[in-house]
Amino acid sequence: MSEVATIERLNTDCTCVTLDLDRLCRAAEEVVGDPAFCREMARTHPNLLSAQPLFLSQAHAASMDRIIRAIETVVAHPAYQVEALEHAPDIARFRPGPAGVFMGYDFHLGPAGPKLIEINTNAGGALINAYLLQAHRVCCAQMRLASADPGDIEVMLDAFVATFRSEWRRQGRSEPLRSVAIVDTTPKDQYLYPEFVLFERLFQARGLGAVIAAPEELAHRDGGLWLGEQRVDLVYNRLTDFSLSTEAARTLRHAYVAGSVVLTPNPHAHALYANKRNLALLGDEAALRRWGIPGSVIATLQSGIPRTELVANADRDDLWRRRGHLFFKPAAGYGSKAAYRGDKLTRKVWAEIQAGDYIAQELVPPSSRAVAIDGRIESLKADLRNYTYDGKVLLRAARLYQGQTTNFRSPGGGFAPVVVGRP
Repeated sequence: MSEVATIERLNTDCTCVTLDLDRLCRAAEEVVGDPAFCREMARTHPNLLSAQPLFLSQAHAASMDRIIRAIETVVAHPAYQVEALEHAPDIARFRPGPAGVFMGYDFHLGPAGPKLIEINTNAGGALINAYLLQAHRVCCAQMRLASADPGDIEVMLDAFVATFRSEWRRQGRSEPLRSVAIVDTTPKDQYLYPEFVLFERLFQARGLGAVIAAPEELAHRDGGLWLGEQRVDLVYNRLTDFSLSTEAARTLRHAYVAGSVVLTPNPHAHALYANKRNLALLGDEAALRRWGIPGSVIATLQSGIPRTELVANADRDDLWRRRGHLFFKPAAGYGSKAAYRGDKLTRKVWAEIQAGDYIAQELVPPSSRAVAIDGRIESLKADLRNYTYDGKVLLRAARLYQGQTTNFRSPGGGFAPVVVGRP
């Protein structure tokens, strides 16, 4: 049996519970300083964390790494950037320097290996998954085929914080980074607010002033961005207003364009990576060859990215006929909002898609993970997220779910650590 088959079989055979919730809670409570933090999160977010990991072969892990490197190679090319920015808002053409923290490369494991589904520039969950990885244990003999030391959590956390310091320097700052604001709309109402708290404590533990804020709470004055009397050096941007176009983000937009604050991730990174139009561009073999992209990189992209086309440029009748094999997504969308499987489309929704800015992507069904739920075994869908910085993978995690898209509503589902097979 191949290494891939051996490791993948664990996803159906190893169904014992591996999450040590007490260990996870002790770690989280120590960081936050609140003994009720973890138990309250479990109550309010019952399907955030899966009790079982996803197993991944070394071959599939290496394949994802190659695809990510290939994309980074193309994104760095000036001709690609001109093309990607052509349809972007004006603010995306401002290039202050930062690369974007916690890029999320999301994959499905198809029969032919990993296939990139999308890229996100403000991918949530990395810090939660770092703690989650430490709280799983070996629970069946077969698991030892894949189980590996997750490493020192403090080393991983240091690496996370180092990405923010790097963003600070990339924008030409020579003095030390002193303060970070984690910014999102009505932060306490966000599903991943517990992670905001964890990041706040992480920054504080590493000697940085840290606050959680809504964008309208910020003030731009005296050449800087302020929250009350505290100057904000860097904003960890969790907004889904990717172009900072709303009234709430007006102050942040002005401070960003003025160079008064380092913003990461920023509109430039979103335009280059996360607009789903780019998936069609990355799969355009003729354009890639015209730009002089190496053949090996083109081959990796052709095999690793499902065929993607712009609905606006396609034969609409042909798309409708092929809809059963396609997935439709808004080009500037996020979080699976207004995304549709083609075989579920109604004529009404199809009309809305044609009137909007949509892509049609070859459907790649997700792989599955057998999980134990209330004494029975259920099969959940799985996707894999690679959290990266500057093209380097910092952490892999999975999301287990039922239904059309990841939703954190499925019993037994949620974030799951990824255990890579032993070499």
